[in-house]
Amino acid sequence: MSFKVKFVDPVKNYNLIKKEIDDAYYDVMSNGDLILRGQLSSFEKNLAEFVGTKYAVGVNSGYDALHLSILCAGIGKGDEVIVPAHTFVASTSAIVNAGATPVLVDVTSDYNIDINLIEGAITDKTKGIMPVHLNGLICDMERVMAIAETHNLVVIEDACQTLGGSFKNKRAGSWGLTGCWSFYPFKILGGYGDGGALTTNDADVAALAARLRYNGEDRETGEYYGHGYTCLLDNLQAAFLDVKLRHLPDWIVRRRQIAEIYKIGLAGVGDLVLPNCDDPDVLHIYQNYVVSTKHREELFKFLTENGIETLVHWRKPYYHHQALHLEDKGFPITEAVSNEVISLPLNVEMSDDEVKIVIETVRKFYTK
Repeated sequence: MSFKVKFVDPVKNYNLIKKEIDDAYYDVMSNGDLILRGQLSSFEKNLAEFVGTKYAVGVNSGYDALHLSILCAGIGKGDEVIVPAHTFVASTSAIVNAGATPVLVDVTSDYNIDINLIEGAITDKTKGIMPVHLNGLICDMERVMAIAETHNLVVIEDACQTLGGSFKNKRAGSWGLTGCWSFYPFKILGGYGDGGALTTNDADVAALAARLRYNGEDRETGEYYGHGYTCLLDNLQAAFLDVKLRHLPDWIVRRRQIAEIYKIGLAGVGDLVLPNCDDPDVLHIYQNYVVSTKHREELFKFLTENGIETLVHWRKPYYHHQALHLEDKGFPITEAVSNEVISLPLNVEMSDDEVKIVIETVRKFYTK
């Protein structure tokens, strides 16, 4: 159907920066810079600088960033990694496909891992913790890192939804051994196709990840250091992402402005629980504006019928999918979240008038 307000509008976003994107395309194509060229190196350098790390390694997807990070950490068969029960399945699949075992713990009302449950999940097989910074909100990484240090564990940050978010002025993706990023088109820094990266301060991790992404080969020497994968970030996508990265600080400001409009316009409406964060130590970048309501399915249907495109993340928790062979130990918050959350449109292409249309339509639902 045709929506009055789209969840994201890639065409409108392209038109905002059309000349820069077109120039980047022309530069790549006219020079035949298709694989591992200067545009990728430039983007990696600029991404690392933005995140606050020494290195960035461009890969094909957020999943690949997670998978390579686990391999680079030396985690494999017989090892366990603690991961939240409420996240995209790729977080857990990356652990499984490295030969390790995911140990699920519940989340809190902010949709991030319940840090109070982490130590209770640690065993003598635990080698890592994978906090997931969901929806643009970073976890309390001081506490996570303190637990990891106490128990000698590796921290791999699934920061795929929180590029630019920070805790006490230290950005997501710069706390753990690695930070993992997705440039899927719906992300705050989205490509024109899939893409990803990992960031790190560890030179050995950066070098190993760069080899693993290209069949295990060191491209400077031609030496193979093991069996790797084919998961390199396309040079053309890197050129586009480098353009968008220059706009990201302003886009974060705009996303936070829209979140504030939602906060004011939806305050006290029905049973809605809003995600706005007022903690001065936290910079929430609102990758998704996730509200919670007991009337989620009715609201979803009403908004769709009235031309508002929304998204519901994971109606069915991933551990309920039998083919994944994951243990359901009972995760009451995840179960509730799966039944109650809905993401409203929030993107830099939106006008204030479109935000108001969403607010008016939600309010109309509750007065219906």
